[in-house]
Amino acid sequence: MAHATHPNIEDVTLPEVMNAMSDPIRLGLIKLLSDGEERAWGQLDAPVAPSTLSYHLKILRSAGITQTRMEGTRCFVRLRSEDLSARFPGLLDTTVRLATNSDSGLTEIGLKEE
Repeated sequence: MAHATHPNIEDVTLPEVMNAMSDPIRLGLIKLLSDGEERAWGQLDAPVAPSTLSYHLKILRSAGITQTRMEGTRCFVRLRSEDLSARFPGLLDTTVRLATNSDSGLTEIGLKEE
Protein backbone atom coordinates (compact mmCIF):
# COMPACT_ATOMS: atom_id res chain seq x y z
CA MET A 1 0.00 0.00 0.00
CA ALA A 2 1.81 3.11 -1.20
CA HIS A 3 -0.72 5.56 0.19
CA ALA A 4 -3.95 4.78 2.00
CA THR A 5 -7.01 6.71 0.91
CA HIS A 6 -9.64 7.71 3.41
CA PRO A 7 -13.14 9.03 2.77
CA ASN A 8 -14.02 12.53 3.90
CA ILE A 9 -16.08 12.20 7.05
CA GLU A 10 -18.92 14.11 5.35
CA ASP A 11 -19.13 11.32 2.75
CA VAL A 12 -19.30 8.51 5.32
CA THR A 13 -22.79 7.02 5.57
CA LEU A 14 -24.42 5.25 8.48
CA PRO A 15 -25.19 2.09 6.44
CA GLU A 16 -21.50 1.80 5.43
CA VAL A 17 -20.36 2.20 9.03
CA MET A 18 -22.93 -0.26 10.38
CA ASN A 19 -22.05 -2.80 7.69
CA ALA A 20 -18.34 -2.54 8.52
CA MET A 21 -19.09 -2.98 12.23
CA SER A 22 -21.22 -6.07 11.64
CA ASP A 23 -18.32 -8.55 11.48
CA PRO A 24 -16.94 -10.04 14.74
CA ILE A 25 -13.30 -9.58 13.67
CA ARG A 26 -13.85 -5.94 12.73
CA LEU A 27 -15.84 -5.32 15.90
CA GLY A 28 -12.96 -6.82 17.90
CA LEU A 29 -10.52 -4.48 16.12
CA ILE A 30 -12.74 -1.49 16.90
CA LYS A 31 -12.92 -2.54 20.54
CA LEU A 32 -9.11 -2.90 20.72
CA LEU A 33 -8.48 0.46 19.05
CA SER A 34 -11.10 2.25 21.15
CA ASP A 35 -8.45 3.24 23.70
CA GLY A 36 -7.31 5.91 21.22
CA GLU A 37 -3.85 4.45 20.67
CA GLU A 38 -2.38 4.05 17.22
CA ARG A 39 -1.18 0.52 16.56
CA ALA A 40 1.16 -1.04 14.02
CA TRP A 41 -0.56 -3.74 11.98
CA GLY A 42 2.03 -6.22 13.22
CA GLN A 43 0.93 -5.59 16.81
CA LEU A 44 -2.62 -6.75 16.15
CA ASP A 45 -3.15 -10.32 17.29
CA ALA A 46 -6.20 -11.58 15.41
CA PRO A 47 -7.20 -15.21 14.88
CA VAL A 48 -6.97 -14.82 11.09
CA ALA A 49 -4.28 -14.94 8.42
CA PRO A 50 -2.39 -11.69 7.78
CA SER A 51 -4.09 -11.29 4.39
CA THR A 52 -7.52 -11.62 6.04
CA LEU A 53 -6.55 -9.09 8.71
CA SER A 54 -5.48 -6.73 5.94
CA TYR A 55 -8.87 -7.21 4.27
CA HIS A 56 -10.75 -6.38 7.48
CA LEU A 57 -8.61 -3.28 8.08
CA LYS A 58 -9.32 -2.17 4.50
CA ILE A 59 -13.07 -2.50 5.10
CA LEU A 60 -12.81 -0.40 8.27
CA ARG A 61 -10.72 2.24 6.47
CA SER A 62 -13.06 2.37 3.46
CA ALA A 63 -16.06 2.84 5.76
CA GLY A 64 -14.33 5.80 7.43
CA ILE A 65 -13.91 4.07 10.80
CA THR A 66 -10.11 3.91 10.88
CA GLN A 67 -7.20 5.91 9.58
CA THR A 68 -4.06 4.23 8.27
CA ARG A 69 -0.66 5.88 8.25
CA MET A 70 2.44 4.63 6.47
CA GLU A 71 5.89 5.05 7.98
CA GLY A 72 8.54 3.46 5.80
CA THR A 73 7.42 -0.12 5.32
CA ARG A 74 5.19 -0.16 8.41
CA CYS A 75 1.48 0.60 8.56
CA PHE A 76 -0.21 2.11 11.60
CA VAL A 77 -3.94 2.21 12.27
CA ARG A 78 -6.14 4.16 14.66
CA LEU A 79 -9.85 4.81 15.08
CA ARG A 80 -11.25 8.06 13.71
CA SER A 81 -13.02 8.54 17.04
CA GLU A 82 -13.42 12.31 16.92
CA ASP A 83 -14.60 12.32 13.31
CA LEU A 84 -17.11 9.52 13.93
CA SER A 85 -18.39 11.12 17.13
CA ALA A 86 -18.98 14.38 15.29
CA ARG A 87 -20.71 12.62 12.37
CA PHE A 88 -22.70 10.04 14.38
CA PRO A 89 -22.85 11.18 18.04
CA GLY A 90 -22.71 8.30 20.49
CA LEU A 91 -22.48 5.53 17.87
CA LEU A 92 -18.88 4.50 18.49
CA ASP A 93 -19.13 4.74 22.29
CA THR A 94 -22.36 2.72 22.33
CA THR A 95 -20.94 0.10 19.97
CA VAL A 96 -17.78 -0.36 22.06
CA ARG A 97 -19.77 -0.48 25.31
CA LEU A 98 -22.17 -3.09 23.94
CA ALA A 99 -19.31 -5.12 22.43
CA THR A 100 -17.54 -5.08 25.79
CA ASN A 101 -20.66 -6.15 27.69
CA SER A 102 -21.60 -8.90 25.26
CA ASP A 103 -19.40 -11.76 24.13
CA SER A 104 -21.93 -13.28 21.74
CA GLY A 105 -19.85 -14.07 18.70
CA LEU A 106 -17.29 -11.32 19.35
CA THR A 107 -13.82 -12.41 18.39
CA GLU A 108 -11.16 -11.44 20.89
CA ILE A 109 -8.39 -9.41 19.33
CA GLY A 110 -5.32 -8.63 21.38
CA LEU A 111 -1.86 -7.23 21.06
CA LYS A 112 1.16 -9.29 20.15
CA GLU A 113 4.03 -9.27 22.60
CA GLU A 114 7.05 -7.50 21.18
